[in-house]
Amino acid sequence: MSDLFAATQSSADYDASHIEVLEGLEPVRRRPGMYIGGTDERALHHLAAEVLDNAMDEAVAGHASRIEVSLEADGSLTIVDNGRGIPVDPHPRFPDKSALEVILTMLHSGGKFSGKAYATSGGLHGVGISVVNALSDDTIIEVARDKQLYRQRFSRGLPLGPVEKLGAVANRRGTSVRFHPDAQIFGAEAAFRASRLYKLARSKAYLFGGVEIRWRCAAERRDGPGEKDVPESAVFTFPGGLADHLRERLDDRPLVVADLFAGRADLAAGADGKPMGAVEWACAWPQWGEGSASFYCNTIPTPDGGTHEAGLRLALTRGLKNFATLSGNKKAGELAGEDVFSGAELMLSLFIRDPQFQSQTKDRLTSPEATKLVENAIKDHFDHWLTGSGDRGKALLAFVLERMEDRLRRRQEALVKRKTATSKSSLRLPGKLTDCARGDAPGTELFIVEGDSAGGSAKQARNRNTQAILPIRGKILNVASANTAKIGANSEIGDLIQALGCGTRERYTPESLRYERIIIMTDADVDGAHIATLLMTFFFREMAGLVRDGRLYLAQPPLYRLSAGGTVAYARDDAHRAELMGTTFSSRSKVEVSRFKGLGEMNPQQLKETTMDPDSRCLIRVRLPENAEGRADVADLVERLMGRNPEHRFNFIQSHATSIDAEALDA
Repeated sequence: MSDLFAATQSSADYDASHIEVLEGLEPVRRRPGMYIGGTDERALHHLAAEVLDNAMDEAVAGHASRIEVSLEADGSLTIVDNGRGIPVDPHPRFPDKSALEVILTMLHSGGKFSGKAYATSGGLHGVGISVVNALSDDTIIEVARDKQLYRQRFSRGLPLGPVEKLGAVANRRGTSVRFHPDAQIFGAEAAFRASRLYKLARSKAYLFGGVEIRWRCAAERRDGPGEKDVPESAVFTFPGGLADHLRERLDDRPLVVADLFAGRADLAAGADGKPMGAVEWACAWPQWGEGSASFYCNTIPTPDGGTHEAGLRLALTRGLKNFATLSGNKKAGELAGEDVFSGAELMLSLFIRDPQFQSQTKDRLTSPEATKLVENAIKDHFDHWLTGSGDRGKALLAFVLERMEDRLRRRQEALVKRKTATSKSSLRLPGKLTDCARGDAPGTELFIVEGDSAGGSAKQARNRNTQAILPIRGKILNVASANTAKIGANSEIGDLIQALGCGTRERYTPESLRYERIIIMTDADVDGAHIATLLMTFFFREMAGLVRDGRLYLAQPPLYRLSAGGTVAYARDDAHRAELMGTTFSSRSKVEVSRFKGLGEMNPQQLKETTMDPDSRCLIRVRLPENAEGRADVADLVERLMGRNPEHRFNFIQSHATSIDAEALDA
């Protein structure tokens, strides 16, 4: 078993010669995961999103009205806008280079830092287009400015020559970016999926009614599975914005209230007296179905929601509570956001100056001011919508109150009882816990699983007698940067503490721990590693004794499935895959390799065989150093990497990122 916390290294093996300084775009090529979240299909398509977002920024700023997205026969992607065009004159700080070359070859360069060129934008850090350039084996930029056409070509982040002046163009302006993802980074089989790009282009058109997006796809790119329905060409323009999108999503589903709650409003003014931006929304409550929610910031999808989602949740929940009070309905006192959101179809698009995201992939908005700005912008519109028609407000309130009553009833039913192995006393357990049959702790295991999809597979794959399953939703609270009140109010952490039954901190009682082993089972990707880190931080801070006693483990799900003929093997990472290709499959001319995107993609038998069956699985035990000095070092490391001060994390990354061996990192 690996020791994750305690690691030693001889000083003779580490001196100044080991310190590397990466320049230009080399950090991107060495560590693409830091910039685009990995090298899988999702990361590959993130390149397309970065370039398209730049074109959308020109449109939102009022300088472009048309964007063309073309998937070429050779797998290249071309995105053209009719905006202002990237500047091509010499840069003041680098007179031997054009501004175009600076933007394409230097990280943190661009026109979106000061806010003078763009009031709101999706690009924030000046890394998007340079990252695309770094991870492409061929990039061609054409710029039409001042009735002149310019071109420059790059390969793997390096210019293949200076900017060329091609001559006069009378009826053209804007920027054209054509790039081909590098097989050295993404693999020889990696390629853009036409269906995914088509959906991306269409969704962008919904987010800004003032733009027309033209789609074109070569026939060769529409031959794969699921790609044949993608049209060769299409034009997207939706003046109705999100409302148009939501009506399409709803199709003919019957609604609780026939009218959509949709609109657009300016945000409150900032300190300079100018509006902070704008917000657009579209909401509906179908009579049946699970519902879905889509959130965007500056046309960037934020699938994990964030502070703008919180603003919408508050506006809708408080609006319905106020309406209930005005209507004399006293049942709404326990109304919660989940009652309003559950089953609803929601879309929210926020345009804001200087947004803050959780990472470069921008999956979650963290701008603290966004919550209040969105709530204030929407709440009056919602109040008017509810009261504008008495029947409309009453129908929605009755529907939401029914959801609330269902939730409260399920919560009551979920408070099941099971005797512990030690005290034999009754214990209340969370409803989403699928417990094991054995009443005594020895030999039992609790799998903490990422998401309901993986939880469903795990429930079918488990040994019902000894293995329990507790699914958690997304990334749990970082306890190292939260106060006691916030930790106590978090439902995911509350469920976890309740399931374990052993108490926390000074109240931790090892004899009351209901399972012998606690196993963190997350996807074998960057997000999964992040969730595992958050969970380890929780156990280290709240149940250090559990870690010290060697009760905490990490599951090791495979990343690849390899098969040839009747031979099947699983590889936990790229290095293991290469090893299997040189041993188990060395005599095979054709090996089918499939990559698991997550635990939810594995069928129960695969999950059992590779990750849950004690006879065939591999676990990593999480341990603490035995001496006090080592434990103090771990506490300091956790505080620096997971605590409230982001500067500590930044300094740690600067100090250590370039000295990590690539092979060790992959392993």
